[in-house]
Amino acid sequence: MRRSVIDISDLSPAELEALMDTAEDIIAHPAAYAESCRGKKLATLFFEPSTRTRMSFEAAMYELGGNVLSMTDAASSSAAKGESVADTARVISCYADIIAMRHPKEGAALVAANNATVPVINAGDGGHCHPTQTLADLLTIRREKGGFSGLTVGLCGDLKFGRTVHSLVNALSRYGDIRFVLISPEELKLPSYVKEDALKSKGIPYRQTERLEEVMPDLDVLYMTRVQKERFFNEEDYLRLKDSYILDPAKMAAAKEDLIVMHPLPRVNEISVAVDRDPRACYFKQVLYGKYMRMALILKLLGEAAS
Repeated sequence: MRRSVIDISDLSPAELEALMDTAEDIIAHPAAYAESCRGKKLATLFFEPSTRTRMSFEAAMYELGGNVLSMTDAASSSAAKGESVADTARVISCYADIIAMRHPKEGAALVAANNATVPVINAGDGGHCHPTQTLADLLTIRREKGGFSGLTVGLCGDLKFGRTVHSLVNALSRYGDIRFVLISPEELKLPSYVKEDALKSKGIPYRQTERLEEVMPDLDVLYMTRVQKERFFNEEDYLRLKDSYILDPAKMAAAKEDLIVMHPLPRVNEISVAVDRDPRACYFKQVLYGKYMRMALILKLLGEAAS
């Protein structure tokens, strides 16, 4: 049976827990998984720039014993000739056993999944969602905080276009006993549809503020994001908003001793490099956890496709 993961909601809470358990086992026993995907091929189709996500998928497949076919520049692909996403998905299905795709247009990954004959993993579609980053985020929180119950999670920066934020809110809202603090300028607030679907409909408490300093003492998790230049229609708005929040040691001084600071990366200047030395900084651990969660997801989808 062929199954794809386009949105984090495609995975049930039980499946999320099982994926995290698999990732934990991979961390503990990497040699046991070194041949799991021998003879299998992953195609990474990236129609917009990426470093971490693309290389994380590729490293995940190699560490499972598989191989990788990589497209990293849409300009050098048939997309530049006008080939549709649907046709690209059909073609790549002839070469690979599973596809990871990033595309600047919302919904492109779903189109690919509806036309591919192999599983498709959404590696980010425009400002919509980024489910495998959320898998990395969930494992980071579980390993660093011991679970999800009772947490106050601050989301700071670009909450309007931040697909990682949208996916994370949707995922964490399924755990129930959690609170959100939404920190952003008025122009970059979390979209109403995300608040309605993930928070209001479930009665999950949240507050909105424009000031990071006033909520720092309350947070168990702080998820920083960059203001994304590529999502803006004009540079003037970007320049006005890009430095809205900069996390530095002075702000960290007001935070809990067991706070964890996360960031999907890349950062620009929203987290001072001086914070990197703080033991509460977890964003580079996040990168590593992302590889393990992608390994777990590849194993799940290929296993289901073979059954």
